[in-house]
Amino acid sequence: MQGGAEPGVPVSEVLKAHKKLILEDKANFIVFGSFRSEAAIACMDVVGKYKIPMLLGTAMSPVMQKKVIKNYKRYKYTFRVCLNAVYLIKYLAGTMAYLNKQFGFNKVYIMNQDVAWARKTGDLMIKLFFNKAGWKVVGRQAYPGGSSDFSSGLMKAKAGGAQVILPIFDMPSSGVLVKQWKSMKIPAVMAGFISPLAGPSAWKAFDHKIAGAINAIFEVGDVPCPKIPKSVEFFNKYKAKYGKPIEAGHSPAPAYEMVYILKEAIERAGTLNGDKVVAELEKTDRDGAMGHIRFGKDHQVIYGLDPAKTAMGCMIQWRKDGKREIVFPPSIAEGKIELPTGLKSLK
Repeated sequence: MQGGAEPGVPVSEVLKAHKKLILEDKANFIVFGSFRSEAAIACMDVVGKYKIPMLLGTAMSPVMQKKVIKNYKRYKYTFRVCLNAVYLIKYLAGTMAYLNKQFGFNKVYIMNQDVAWARKTGDLMIKLFFNKAGWKVVGRQAYPGGSSDFSSGLMKAKAGGAQVILPIFDMPSSGVLVKQWKSMKIPAVMAGFISPLAGPSAWKAFDHKIAGAINAIFEVGDVPCPKIPKSVEFFNKYKAKYGKPIEAGHSPAPAYEMVYILKEAIERAGTLNGDKVVAELEKTDRDGAMGHIRFGKDHQVIYGLDPAKTAMGCMIQWRKDGKREIVFPPSIAEGKIELPTGLKSLK
């Protein structure tokens, strides 16, 4: 089930849909759950009341984990398989630390969509990483939804001497930012998250002008990783079944894996009883499309930098031939980060 994907859908409607699944359709489990965090968090009370295990696949708010820890008895029925917001920050910060270590870069310009999640991501990058790591934020500019001209921010980044530009966007037009970065020959690494740049079709959609951009893929498996064989297996199976590759950088691999996670938990429990299945879900320990999958005490799948021990997100860089190569973390990297024209390493 996926509910509440559109921002305009009231949370109350999502709650009704979950209650219908449980009371009328007699669902024993809910897989994938609600799309938006505010809806998913509200639904934790519903599944807690009826003791129905729910596995989330898109909602990213860490509030879910806090509720599980604070009131385990009520909220133990909710688990999250996808990346959360905290781990996204860690991957972005890790990439920045890598750029500093490899090239000596420490000046950044932030460009973000003017929506809550993107503003908050930028705020946390400043607070939790840039300020503590000695980076200089030379400027920041927010863009409203639907923006298609990012030249003013790019010029400010250049004038401020930024060596890295951190974009944080999920609107369809945000790929234009990278086209303008290329055409204006801005001498700075473009490294962050632009949703439309995640999938293979971005190369054609943005006129073959996105080479060099570094983009977050929230979960490995959404992009194939040779060092994680099951990610390649999943990616190829998806393409064979649907006749096209995965375009999303968030959720497909977790959605695939959670079916197997739940199946194995039910088999170990030998029953459909919610409490007993929860106990077995907590014991999950499998190698899957995202790497090694296990839950923390807060019922969040643990993401990190070692695919033998944790699930993995990654950063890809678009190459001149239109291919995507994983460049971070080093444990699963397929190639090195290539610097844009006019930018030289300080080391």
